[in-house]
Amino acid sequence: MKKQVIGLLVILFLLSACGLSPAEQAILTSTSITPTSAAWTKTPAATPTSTQIPSPTFTLTPTVTFTPTVTFTPTITATPTFAFPSVTVNKQAHCRYGPAVAYLHAADLAVGDAGKVRERAVYSNWLRIKFDKLEYQCWVAPSVVDLVGDISNIVKTTPNLQTIGSNQYGPPHNVTAVRNGDQVTINWEQMVMSVDKDRGYFIEAFVCQNGFLLWWTFSYPDQYSTSYTVKDESGCSAPSYGQLYAVEKHGYSQPFDIPWPAP
Repeated sequence: MKKQVIGLLVILFLLSACGLSPAEQAILTSTSITPTSAAWTKTPAATPTSTQIPSPTFTLTPTVTFTPTVTFTPTITATPTFAFPSVTVNKQAHCRYGPAVAYLHAADLAVGDAGKVRERAVYSNWLRIKFDKLEYQCWVAPSVVDLVGDISNIVKTTPNLQTIGSNQYGPPHNVTAVRNGDQVTINWEQMVMSVDKDRGYFIEAFVCQNGFLLWWTFSYPDQYSTSYTVKDESGCSAPSYGQLYAVEKHGYSQPFDIPWPAP
């Protein structure tokens, strides 16, 4: 024991000579002197806790891509413009308010007058023309014009006599009809009209001849003839009938239904 103390003193002396600090000397002294120092358990140095802030995790939201709606664009098909057939007058003639010579005169035509076909007659082959020189349409026989174009698609029509003008006298009075075999005679009372306005009378009828119901027109040029006879047979699928008009220069009266006698 004494030897150990002496040894320790020597060591302390040497350390002091080497310039160890008092703290270092104390550590060495406690290590050497404490009998249980060899049994000390080394306490591990504390592991430092990281204070690093974790990086945030970003969740990507997908961008919505809109699918465009397809809008149907219709294809425009051009509608062809209809070309009315053209005519040129080839002889001096009359243009009338209906499709037969019995109708009231509408205008005079001269060679070279031009126009367009607008309508065709239902019961004859006459054409309703809009002549360049006239503000209105009127009817002509196809024989008095030279035609260029196809009339097969032209609409067929009948004239409306009430649209021509205002008749101030009204329809004929006391109209009768009698049959004698296949002859029907129509009679009426004279319609007194002024000379400048007097254009007589007009008859439109459907009569039976040779088994066919024929469209029939007739006119008197003045007020003084008040009777007319027409052939009308039996044997047609529909009954005959007719209408009588008084005519003055402004147009036609309302029609009077002829009391047609059966065969």
